[in-house]
Amino acid sequence: MWSKTFLKTLTSSICRNYHLHEYQGLLLLKSYGIPTPFNKVAFSPREAKSIAEEIGDEKVVVKAQVLAGGRGKGKFEPGGFKGGVQIISQGEVEGVTSCMIGKYLVTKQTGDEGKPCDKVLVMKKLVLAKEYYIAFLLDRKFGGPVLVYSTQGGMDIEEVASRSPDEIFKVPVSQKVGISHSLAEEVAKNLNFPSSRAEEIHRLLVNLYDCFTQKDMLLLEINPLGLTTEDEIVICDAKLNFDDNAIFRQKATHNERDLRQENLDELEAHNAGLSYISMTGTIGCLVNGAGLAMATMDLIKLLGGSPANFLDVGGGAQEDQIVSALKILQTNRKVESVLINIFGGIMRCDIIATGLITAAKKVNFTKPIVARLCGTNWQEAKELVLNSGINAIYEPDEEKAVKKVVAISKVLRIANECGVKVGFDYKLDK
Repeated sequence: MWSKTFLKTLTSSICRNYHLHEYQGLLLLKSYGIPTPFNKVAFSPREAKSIAEEIGDEKVVVKAQVLAGGRGKGKFEPGGFKGGVQIISQGEVEGVTSCMIGKYLVTKQTGDEGKPCDKVLVMKKLVLAKEYYIAFLLDRKFGGPVLVYSTQGGMDIEEVASRSPDEIFKVPVSQKVGISHSLAEEVAKNLNFPSSRAEEIHRLLVNLYDCFTQKDMLLLEINPLGLTTEDEIVICDAKLNFDDNAIFRQKATHNERDLRQENLDELEAHNAGLSYISMTGTIGCLVNGAGLAMATMDLIKLLGGSPANFLDVGGGAQEDQIVSALKILQTNRKVESVLINIFGGIMRCDIIATGLITAAKKVNFTKPIVARLCGTNWQEAKELVLNSGINAIYEPDEEKAVKKVVAISKVLRIANECGVKVGFDYKLDK
């Protein structure tokens, strides 16, 4: 049976920031001897037209190269052109791609701002007799790589798991043995291929597994794996997600990342050694410890607010990291107010306070701050904040601190809706 734990692991693995464009993934797979349809990337409408002419078929496939799901149902802005995946005639290629390149594609995963589309993939249109699903991923439950496959390709694996769990097969792969002939025969049988094609399936799985392991991937998802009407097996679409902890081994792959497609705040935080994830709210969070950070965000939601980020400065953050963290919150236009929630154990509160004061002065920090610093050296931290002259409310009680930052956020939201500018004059109780 398909367990909820395994499904949760799979779906969370699919949504990663560190991955490559589709055309880059197909090139990588091709280098491992994995069959892919004829395709080339185009950076202009004229180049796209030339590639379509090179393919020579009546119809071709054009795909916007944007790192987001739901491209087919997306919309390009400005202009409102719909559909980031198009099956069109050669005569339409130049006109259609001119509506894509240079625009922003808005999908269910990008948010309203969308992501820039500066290139398209022009691909040979395949006529498929059958679609399959194959993926390799790392799974903590099994302590290593797992092969997932299904006869139900071409759709979301989550939907298949919900509707037809018996149609999904999952097999732990021994890191010592790899892909054995017996495993390949089992896969061929479950996918309803004749036994005469077991060797072909074995070669495909071996090449996919080698690519997955040698490139330090977290997920290699083929959806769909197509069987053409000419009885050829070919990769139609692929998602390749990489382990960012292995960057030191995979510098060539890492250097191919399209940073314009990624969250710049998250990249800056990563470079500063911070754990940061953007969210959709308006209250910036700066917390030490992942558990406390998650509890803080829960409390903000419980009390009527909405967190704008997860930002864990860790137990050993230095002053320059705190400065970097506050710079990120200052430049994030979604952040209206900031909650600093520090429990000083390994991390001393006075270090946080010093970083806060330094950052406020260096970047002209203007957003309202509620600081809750307790634990090691909290008295020193309080005195530093009170005597610094920066605009911050010091509140040692966690719930009261959250209530205050939520109230400030509501005031700012109401003022913004009314077109009123709000200023803050803090009177701190020493």
